[in-house]
Amino acid sequence: MNEIGELFRVTREDAGVSIEEASEDLDIKEVILENIEDGNIGCFKDIFILKENIYNYAKYLGINPDKIVDEFNEYMFEYTSKIPVDEIEKKLHEETKQEKKEIVSPYTLEEKKSSKKIYIFMYVFVILIAIGIIFWSVKQITTGHETAAVISYVK
Repeated sequence: MNEIGELFRVTREDAGVSIEEASEDLDIKEVILENIEDGNIGCFKDIFILKENIYNYAKYLGINPDKIVDEFNEYMFEYTSKIPVDEIEKKLHEETKQEKKEIVSPYTLEEKKSSKKIYIFMYVFVILIAIGIIFWSVKQITTGHETAAVISYVK
């Protein structure tokens, strides 16, 4: 990857194009172009976007983009084939653990206990309000009859 980056840098400088100008023309951030030229592939999260940027940068500089992408693919094959299988399996295991935690489905998602507490509180509140209304109504009815009785007794 360093060879590809160096080829890009030398070609760009020979053409008298600044990194800022290339960035503006390609609509790619300067830092991305700098990382490509420096061979820092670890800075990129998505290999496909990196490959697309390499293709467009090569095309912009007048270098055969297909040849450059092929060289990049060979580099990536060599780079990834040197990673021990244990590390790859460990990384995959970690990623699947993280993915399992992030699954959101109405069939697999446990209901939160706090949401149940809210519903219980609401039911109790509504029941208390209903009981209060009933007692108030009964009091009004009984108080109304007593008042009527007292008024008729006074006459």
